[in-house]
Amino acid sequence: MNYIHQIIGFIRKAQEIAAQHGFKNLLQPGLVKELVVADILGHEVHRTKHEPDAFDPANPERKFEYLSCFAGGTFQLDRMFSSPPDKRAKSLERITRNTAIYCAVFDKESPLDVIAIYEVPVEAILRETERQLDASRNEISHVGFTIKWAQQTGKAVYTKQA
Repeated sequence: MNYIHQIIGFIRKAQEIAAQHGFKNLLQPGLVKELVVADILGHEVHRTKHEPDAFDPANPERKFEYLSCFAGGTFQLDRMFSSPPDKRAKSLERITRNTAIYCAVFDKESPLDVIAIYEVPVEAILRETERQLDASRNEISHVGFTIKWAQQTGKAVYTKQA
């Protein structure tokens, strides 16, 4: 059995397990990282794309957004509208609908391993997002947050043990 066949076999098995739990496309961008973070934090992952990333299984009204990057990178909220006002409000709902936002730093050398997770208050993310959108000349922007900003603004809720 060559390595490609073996990898595909494992992915097919993982997709089979995922489908049994309502995940139609395990390879949907970001889903595997969301599963990794949810596993660490004890959250449940949403099955549909346009919902928050996760929720508290004991209280599904507590919703969470996950932002992730590799060590040395930046966290991003993609495709945020600065205008018109209705689209901006809809973009900002991606932040305000949450109880908390978690910023997870993944290891570049071992991309399924999390180095640290920071819980950042929704109000802080909202404030910084609005600042960046106000400063942007574009109607649609990617809003970025550095790891240092997440460390200073949030609190570490997980760090990888050596």
